[in-house]
Amino acid sequence: MVNEDVFTVLAERTRRDILKALQGDDKAVGELVEEIGASQPTVSKHLRVLREAGLVSMRAEGQRRYYRLDVEPLYRISEWLDDFGLASVEPRQSASDPAEADQALVVTEDQLLETGMDPDSMPQQIGRSVGRAATKAADLLANLPKFGRRKD
Repeated sequence: MVNEDVFTVLAERTRRDILKALQGDDKAVGELVEEIGASQPTVSKHLRVLREAGLVSMRAEGQRRYYRLDVEPLYRISEWLDDFGLASVEPRQSASDPAEADQALVVTEDQLLETGMDPDSMPQQIGRSVGRAATKAADLLANLPKFGRRKD
């Protein structure tokens, strides 16, 4: 599965909660329902999407279905993010004041130099990355299936 598909799957909060719950151990659907606080049909629906994306696997034991986190797609995303060279840039504390929040987004030239990136070309690199992401997002949104109630 390509990164764009995994990002789409991870965009849903409930799916991220399920992945977090599966970090330590295999869990049955009922355990996930209790831990996440969502209904069983909701958890099952999201588990299906996560399984199709290759983020979880399922094993059956009698009537119970146990799910396990598959980290390979997450490693691929991590490698992709490493290409931005931000591993050495320290995240700043979140600010409650909007002016402070804007300032928290500023990366100093020293921080850029630590990453090995040229500070003069950084705006163009960011612009290209944002442009590609916007194009992919627009394509994704344009190709979303129409959701509605299924009529049997």
